[in-house]
Amino acid sequence: MEYSATEMMTVAAARALKDDDVCFVGIGLPSAACNLARLTHAPNLTLIYESGTIGARPDVLPLSIGDGELCATALTTVSVPEMFRYWLQGGRISVGFLGGAQVDRFGNINSTVIGPYDRPKVRLPGAGGATEIATQCEQIFIIMRHSPRAFVPRVDFITSLGHGTGGDDRRRHGVGTLGPTLVVTDLCVMRPDPETKELTVVSLHEGVTREQVIEQTGWPVRFAAELERTPPPTATELDALRELQARTARAHARPEARDGGR
Repeated sequence: MEYSATEMMTVAAARALKDDDVCFVGIGLPSAACNLARLTHAPNLTLIYESGTIGARPDVLPLSIGDGELCATALTTVSVPEMFRYWLQGGRISVGFLGGAQVDRFGNINSTVIGPYDRPKVRLPGAGGATEIATQCEQIFIIMRHSPRAFVPRVDFITSLGHGTGGDDRRRHGVGTLGPTLVVTDLCVMRPDPETKELTVVSLHEGVTREQVIEQTGWPVRFAAELERTPPPTATELDALRELQARTARAHARPEARDGGR
């Protein structure tokens, strides 16, 4: 079956989630990957969104954390302070699934500004709960499209702490969780080196070359000694993802588009 680079990225990210994970979900690509996992190999995956919805099972992808689809399908909805204090700070969330505008070679994420903080070229949506998610979840998965503008040697602003300056910097700052353990892009899969914590390419998607990854990465990217090929999406995975996206498109279409323009 033919598939797009975005579909490959979403499927590869979804596969990393386990059936017994409790996952703090970001909107956009993270939400697509997490819900695909729930619809395929991880039906018992518990999804938590920042608005306080616990165990959400949306039929369509939410537009935001305040989308009514989340509350309507959740096991329960709690206050945001309770969700952050009891669930997140209480160590009850195994995976935080995040994206951002920039990520650097040590997995630090920027979703605040492009350029100097006091005179930015672009002001981005900001942290939301991503700062706390990055330090309090047991581990962090990152999903982002690969480009030199997004994969930079050093982020302009650390919104969400990754591995800091590398090595044991995270622990030296008193953060005991694992931090970013996986980065999935539309070109490859990356994991931090066990010692230096620098992101290393461990798998190339089908049809992608080393040269393409090097060209799209803003630092001299490293490759694993035993570089793998990401298995292509199965028919089951693609069907589930495409059906989810089709339902979402219909649900979010303008009223005149839903009724054929009448």
